[in-house]
Amino acid sequence: MKLNRGIRGIGGKDRKRAEVAEITGRVMKYAEEIAVEVRRLLTRRHFFKECGVGLGSIALASLLGNRTSACAQQGPLAAKAPHFEPKAKRVIYLFQAGAPSQLDLFDYKPELVRYNGKPVPQEIAKGIDYAFIRPDAGLYASEFRFAKHGQSGAEISDAMPYLAGVADELAIIRSMRTDAINHAPGQILMNTGSVQFGRPSLGSWVTYGLGSETQDLPAFVVLSSAGGLSGGASNFGCGFLPTYYQGVLFRRSGDPILSLSNPRGVTRRMQRESLDVLKELNERHLEVTGDPEIATRINSFEMAYRMQESAPELMDISKESKQTLDMYGVTPGKASYAMNCLLARRMIERGVRFVQLFHEAWDHHSEVVKGVRSQCKQTDQANAALIKDLKQRGLLDDTIVIWGGEFGRTPMVESDPDAGRSKGRDHHNKAFTMWLAGGGVKRGLTLGQTDDLGFNIAEDPVHVHDLHATLLHLLGFDHERLTFRFQGRDYRLTDVFGLVVEKLLA
Repeated sequence: MKLNRGIRGIGGKDRKRAEVAEITGRVMKYAEEIAVEVRRLLTRRHFFKECGVGLGSIALASLLGNRTSACAQQGPLAAKAPHFEPKAKRVIYLFQAGAPSQLDLFDYKPELVRYNGKPVPQEIAKGIDYAFIRPDAGLYASEFRFAKHGQSGAEISDAMPYLAGVADELAIIRSMRTDAINHAPGQILMNTGSVQFGRPSLGSWVTYGLGSETQDLPAFVVLSSAGGLSGGASNFGCGFLPTYYQGVLFRRSGDPILSLSNPRGVTRRMQRESLDVLKELNERHLEVTGDPEIATRINSFEMAYRMQESAPELMDISKESKQTLDMYGVTPGKASYAMNCLLARRMIERGVRFVQLFHEAWDHHSEVVKGVRSQCKQTDQANAALIKDLKQRGLLDDTIVIWGGEFGRTPMVESDPDAGRSKGRDHHNKAFTMWLAGGGVKRGLTLGQTDDLGFNIAEDPVHVHDLHATLLHLLGFDHERLTFRFQGRDYRLTDVFGLVVEKLLA
């Protein structure tokens, strides 16, 4: 290294110090130049890595007039094409946790009326093993009145007068079956395709396959009413999928998500500058490690920032007409199942891909008539209003609406004076009812039959895996090809089971 000539005239220790200072200055200068170049290369490499098609994306975003940057559109939740042309683009899942009694709502059995109170026939009672019902328990006919509704003649009890008014929009499946007999495994199976904890939920698989149509709200949103879930957060968890596919639980009141509002004294600009620094650090770490959870962290911070504006607007129903609020049965400012149904419609209008409402209040081991009537009073009007509202806004054709619980209830009565129970129904997984609407589902259909007592399926059985395969088909997926590799093998929602139920397709 050539040193400054001025150093030559310096002797001894002073000369040594001058040489060291000269070298140190040059090293620091070179280090600074290298750091600048590294930052430039990393930024450029990250830009093309994330944006994929580079300047073409910028041009496209400009032509589309998108509010967000081209690069922001290419993240892990960017909209994706399914395997084939879909009938539906989004899902609203009205999960009635606790298991509604199909015998008091959709599956009328005259033979139960005929044999009401009499013991179950021996050929049926053989092998019965229920937690709260003896094999000699009497049969229990529904106390609700049933009638046929609409041009389809769908048979619905008088507990659901509002739903009866949209009977011709429904596909009622009276031959559902499941492998689980208790609430937690039943809910987990219905929502994840497995009784084991840790598998991705239906909503996570859908967002993994399709991505999101919005950058301002989560792709998968969860709303709850009534009690807590026996299966817990696993019902809407992402399992082994990256955590940006997990359902985001909105609170019933206040900020939809905790800490969404800035602390006092923190301005929007201050927050943006802090997030920019944090994002740069996370992006550098992601470049080094390739850990997808870092991408999740970046996405979560940025989503939370955008939601500070989008979420309050979403939750503000002041611009909804009085007619709409009355149709749903919504009381402004009051959390309810009806409010959640209205919010579900508002969410899919804003690009949310999957909205799931959990209402756990249907576990009627005692006083089933009182319990069913109470829950229908809370939910029936809003269910029917959601279908009407989606239809009049042109959203029902490409939105699947699902209603149902984890299993059904027994045709035998549950009565235990010691436990204070009477006129109830126990869990029943051999036959129960769910319904679908919209999104390529055949309208005005009643699929499947149960035997004369409603105990076993007599025609067109539909397993949970078959339901999942059919839902994915409507969304444009071959359920056997929508997979994710984990611990050396490919997993799918339907595991190694499932057949598309062709009779359900329009």
